[in-house]
Amino acid sequence: MNEAKWTSKPGQGAKGRARALPHAPGSQIVHFPQSEPLQLDCGGALAPFSLAYQTYGTLNEDKSNVVLICHALSGDQHVANTHPVTDKPGWWETMVGPGKAIDTDRFFVVCANHVGGCMGSTGPMSLNPETGKPYGLDFPVITIPDMVRAQARLLDHLGIRDLFCVAGGSMGGMQVLEWAASYKDRVFSAIPIATAARHTSQNIAFHEVGRQAIMADPDWRGGRYLDEETLPRKGLAVARMAAHITYLSDNALHRKFGRNLQDRDALTFGFDADFQVESYLRHQGYTFVDRFDANSYLYMTRAMDYFDLAADHDGVLAKAFEGTGTRFCCVSFTSDWLFPTEETRAIVQALNAVAANVSFVEIESDKGHDAFLLEEPELFDAVSGFLSAAARRRGLALPGAAGD
Repeated sequence: MNEAKWTSKPGQGAKGRARALPHAPGSQIVHFPQSEPLQLDCGGALAPFSLAYQTYGTLNEDKSNVVLICHALSGDQHVANTHPVTDKPGWWETMVGPGKAIDTDRFFVVCANHVGGCMGSTGPMSLNPETGKPYGLDFPVITIPDMVRAQARLLDHLGIRDLFCVAGGSMGGMQVLEWAASYKDRVFSAIPIATAARHTSQNIAFHEVGRQAIMADPDWRGGRYLDEETLPRKGLAVARMAAHITYLSDNALHRKFGRNLQDRDALTFGFDADFQVESYLRHQGYTFVDRFDANSYLYMTRAMDYFDLAADHDGVLAKAFEGTGTRFCCVSFTSDWLFPTEETRAIVQALNAVAANVSFVEIESDKGHDAFLLEEPELFDAVSGFLSAAARRRGLALPGAAGD
């Protein structure tokens, strides 16, 4: 395969699949053998392991137009193609695609399902080679740096050393920061969106509520539900419902639902979904369980809780970025109370302390944390402008960019 001419179209390999499984996630997979273990922060190693990934656009001749997308907790590699399980559009089609802010007519976009995930990469659903059964809770605890090391291994396998940009929001933004801190010589530009250098105690508390909901479900079976052919659907649905509330703002919820009743003219004086907002949350919860694994949810939330970039650098966040040549565009939203602007300001201040090249955009929005996934023209303009300026700075020859 000539990687310099390697192309991938949105949706390639994803259509016509009614149900995606961990071993057939509707995307490409790289298998790393037992002889090539992934070293983990917990002290162990994962081997063998696999990473499922999607690509979009065309890799240029010198492989200098690569944009790595890091997905959020409940996301996966299907950034800008029809999802093989839900048949819904990719989770960031607002941002990624031909002519969009991350323009696949210009950039070669790569996104991998994180190790520990459930859409083809090795995770708790995968078979443990030592037992022949799903790992369950025998799967090692994964950290954000572990995820990034696995992504680096994937890029090495693809013959891609340097990243023109790494971008992502929420948990994906944490990985962006980790990339910028741990692989300074590989990252030309970085776009961390709606994220933080560490989780607050409140965010850890919300995650614990979700984990306890899953583990309290009798069908969780101590994490061995796949062996016993059950699924903790109710527990995972409640975890998703609780988390989803944190992704929205009070104004967004009120604008969309208010106190409107659901398909009725009067209160029932019972515990059915009287209000539209109740019905909405139940729908969010029970559709989530069709595409996500409960144990992966435990592992992904724990990875976010453990992330603390400053702690890995003597408690001083600025030290994480010392010597960086990466150009940063940091983005927050005014109504995001899960990752408020003050968290992004702390990142910007740390970058300023080491004289990094950084721009900061706080976007006025009442859509809450989920704003980075939605139609936000100011976000698209900021990302598009930043990438164009970075491309000019690097002297990057981009397909379709002759008129710039």
